[in-house]
Amino acid sequence: MLLAKVRGNIVATQKNAYLKNHKLMIIRVVDLEGNFMGKQDVVAIDLINSGIGDTVLVTQEGDAVAQILGHKNAPVHSIIVAIVDQISCA
Repeated sequence: MLLAKVRGNIVATQKNAYLKNHKLMIIRVVDLEGNFMGKQDVVAIDLINSGIGDTVLVTQEGDAVAQILGHKNAPVHSIIVAIVDQISCA
């Protein structure tokens, strides 16, 4: 899993049938202090109703994505699975 920050959303009037009823969000990986890592944004399906500015947990593994969606038909690589309330490191 990755830690990321939601940077925006995508509105698509036409999309794959398996993506209908799912929000598409733009995310970027962050470090434990919330600083952006790299310059590449990623599109992720949002299953938990996150919003712009939220720090989230994202899974990008094919088998995990298929398990969460319940099928392998959707062209999905990344899914937001949690909104992070707090990070504590020892």
